[in-house]
Parts: sequence; structure tokens; C-alpha cells
Amino acid sequence: MIADIPVPPRTIMEVYKILPEGTLAELINGKIYMSPAPNNQHQRVLIKLFKVISSFVDANQLGEVFISPSDLYLDKSVNAVQPDLYFVSYQNSMIILDDKPNYGVPELIIEVLSPGNNQHDLKTKKDLYEQFGVLEYWIVDPSSQDVLLYKLISGKFELIDTTQSTVPSPLFNHTFHF
Repeated sequence: MIADIPVPPRTIMEVYKILPEGTLAELINGKIYMSPAPNNQHQRVLIKLFKVISSFVDANQLGEVFISPSDLYLDKSVNAVQPDLYFVSYQNSMIILDDKPNYGVPELIIEVLSPGNNQHDLKTKKDLYEQFGVLEYWIVDPSSQDVLLYKLISGKFELIDTTQSTVPSPLFNHTFHF
């Protein structure tokens, strides 16, 4: 993305916005996190999840599903992430911008764990998504295909289920198999 940023940049968000397109980076609470490209196992699981969820969403005309890399700005100053997969309902479609990154909070975010980076998804991003009110958060371990399913209840994530290759999503009132 080419941004009209003053030189030198004055804010951490301006620094983030001038990173080269395709950079695997996220801005969380004012700190930039860089990560290597995901491995093949990660990508295989992510593609399966995308196919299953997007087929269901499309068939039921519920909204749109986005797959990484896709910038998602949770706010305008210190939080921009690249979730592995996220769902935005048609009722929430005002956050989808065709010619710019998406700004706002999706209903569902899914992260697929990467070796050596588990705590980022299990703690840092989980806390961030909870803070911003994501309704459902899945964390998928690609090696075991275990899934941690969190649901936002009274402003806090509660672990609803731990499953393997099956996710009984309260958000969709549907069980997904991958």
C-alpha cells in the first residue's frame, strides 16, 4: 500500500503504513511484530478452513471471508493486524473497503499457529481481539489440528470447546469439519 505519509513519519501507524506491500508485520498496541512466511503445513490447514467456511458463508449469504495477507485496522492509531482468516457479516460490511485496508472489528477471527510463534496468537492477539470485541476466536494447531474455540461473553473470551478438525461455532450455529 502506498500511503501519503510525511517524511519522516511521525507516528507508529505512519511507520507501519510505509512498510513494503507484502511485509508480514502487525502493529499491536504500538509495537511492530514481524514474522517469517508460514510453512506448508500452516498453509494447507488455512486453505482447508477458508474453503469450508467461505463455502458455508457464500451458500447462506452471510457476508465475506478474508484470508491472509489482509490488513485489518482495529483502530486508527496503534493496532493493525493480519489475521490468518476473518469473517465480516453483511450487517458489519461498512468495515470492508475495496480500495483500502479494512477498518473495524470482524465477527470471527481464526489464527493458525506457527512454530516458534505460538504465544503471539495464544496470548498477545487473543487479548487484543478480546479487547476489541471480536465475537468468536479460533486458534488452530496445524500439526495436531486441535482447535481452541473462544466466544466473547460479557466482554471476555471464554473457552467454549477444544476439538480436533471439528468446530461447533456458536456464531454460525453450525459445525465445521476440516
